[in-house]
Amino acid sequence: MKILSTILLSALAATSAMAGGDKPVDGLSYSLPKTAVRMQVLVEKTVTQPGQLAGFSQLYFGKAGVSTQQTAYRIVGVSFSSEGRADADRRYTVAIDKKHSILSVDCAPDGSLLAINTKAQRAKASAAFVPSPRKAPLNPRDYMSQDILSAGNLPKMAQLVAQEIYDIRDSRSQLSRGEADFMPKDGEQLRLMYSQLATQEAALMQLFQGTTTVDTTATVISFIPTKENLRPVVFRFSKSFGLCAADDYSGDPVYANIEDTESSKPLPETPAEVAKMKDDFNLGVARPGHIRITLATAEGKPLGYYETDAAQFGTVEMLNGALFGKKFTSHIILDPATGGVVELKTEPLE
Repeated sequence: MKILSTILLSALAATSAMAGGDKPVDGLSYSLPKTAVRMQVLVEKTVTQPGQLAGFSQLYFGKAGVSTQQTAYRIVGVSFSSEGRADADRRYTVAIDKKHSILSVDCAPDGSLLAINTKAQRAKASAAFVPSPRKAPLNPRDYMSQDILSAGNLPKMAQLVAQEIYDIRDSRSQLSRGEADFMPKDGEQLRLMYSQLATQEAALMQLFQGTTTVDTTATVISFIPTKENLRPVVFRFSKSFGLCAADDYSGDPVYANIEDTESSKPLPETPAEVAKMKDDFNLGVARPGHIRITLATAEGKPLGYYETDAAQFGTVEMLNGALFGKKFTSHIILDPATGGVVELKTEPLE
């Protein structure tokens, strides 16, 4: 066991020396994280195409049809999560020597400290957004009579289609009054007949009012809150163009209004017998602060709310080196997003 520990300590020290270039360090360097906020923004895109008989819509239905393609965007939802990014300004070195019982150090790929003398659980990837399946579009020709299909010009076709729509509406009215020539035998049959009439009308009305398709897409945007800017523009948005980058002035700004609550969670208590010991080795860990975020438009319309602990809004605390001394060893797990101590277990060494 002593041989294995010696080999491991030598390997860690060598790794640190290589990472430090010409200045070998007797330990392993690591970073504490900054807390980034990850937003998944759902944007709904609505496209309306003009119908073949749009020019006759006002004449027969008193409502103008769409004459050109129209595209509109709107934000329909925002979800939040937190993730860690290595903070170059909070870089420390954990001593690797025979005086301390540090046998393993677990770091994220970017060098952020995750755990000591144990393995931290890796954060699960967020589930990918899956849009609802789109209904098959209605084809008006499937609901046209032979007279409509053989109409020689658009005015004649418009007249026949309009008359067909009026007949459909009259049939529905007769069903509701119980005056139809063929009344359904039960409620289910009545529901089916109403549904068929509604589908026929919707398909034929597309010729006058146009067709509308709706798609929803998800875009992930991340930013790092800072005390220096409590109202950053995190992205821009346009009803005509959709989601835009923060520096793209074709959209209106969307702000993250950040409130620093000036509160932080206490660190786990060190066992009394360990706290009494003195050790010149110290381990820097984050004691994250807490923030509230309101995502809002320039007019103040809220789009979402989020609260999270954030490493950069807190402080750095030093743990007593006796936690890893000759009499005790400890297992520490840190929050990968905030750097805070999630779990601290201390046990005596034999």
